[in-house]
Amino acid sequence: MKHIANTISLLALVFCFPLEGDAEITEIEGLTFARYGARELQLDLFKPVKPSKPLPAIVCVHGGGWKNGIRKNFHKPAKYLAERNYVTVSVSYRLSGEAPFPAQIQDCKAAVRWLRANAETYGVDPERIGAIGHSAGGHLVALLATSSGVEVLEGDGGNARFSSAIQAAVPMGAQSDLETDRIRSMTARPTAEIWHAFLGGSLDENEERYQLASPRRHLDPDDPPMMFIAGELDNEDTRAVPIREDMKRLKIHSDLLILPDAPHSFLPETNSFERAMSTAADFFDEHL
Repeated sequence: MKHIANTISLLALVFCFPLEGDAEITEIEGLTFARYGARELQLDLFKPVKPSKPLPAIVCVHGGGWKNGIRKNFHKPAKYLAERNYVTVSVSYRLSGEAPFPAQIQDCKAAVRWLRANAETYGVDPERIGAIGHSAGGHLVALLATSSGVEVLEGDGGNARFSSAIQAAVPMGAQSDLETDRIRSMTARPTAEIWHAFLGGSLDENEERYQLASPRRHLDPDDPPMMFIAGELDNEDTRAVPIREDMKRLKIHSDLLILPDAPHSFLPETNSFERAMSTAADFFDEHL
């Protein structure tokens, strides 16, 4: 596959360090993957030092209610998966204070296209790309999985001739259906600022945008397998029961891991992190 060479920014840092199991990982920080006029978005890339062949890649998407967070917050999961023999990228995306939906999913799709465009440079198998994210990032990962071919969500961040489709997804602590009675009621409240900033108002006020942002709304038989991971103490919506029932009818593989006694933000807790990430890695091993 022809590739578009990426010019590494002067701010990019490249170095190697050992992780658990004595694996050596190369890290490259500050790679520009999308441009919108003068606005640039960067990602940080992690990969095994001496891979024997092109590896599957995983896009890692941080949370923060679509309005907060930085890509560095998701370095630990990205490094964990790189240690398991993946090329991983922890990506920035435009937050809701800068640009409302669909900017966020357009940026995630741009990251997938960039990986395919630069597959030869970074040792990526362009036919095997997955994604993982938590909370708002988990929602974006679920939407990335189900919205392949939805033109309005692609954006113009670059590498338009490459596909943004992914082959496996792990949404963690994620909302996968934005048209529920609970979300209708919750977004009608003045206190639902994160939803209003992200989608321009309540579900009643902006139903078409909520539909466009809802992963379940876009589900079709060509979509990839998904592993949902949720904390036991989190809202039950994060268990993705309706979309998993739809996936079963469409004969798409899905699974669910509920972490005992874990809250919404379970990644900072060591036991929950290890169980979630080992499950995610096993899932990617099977499907990528």
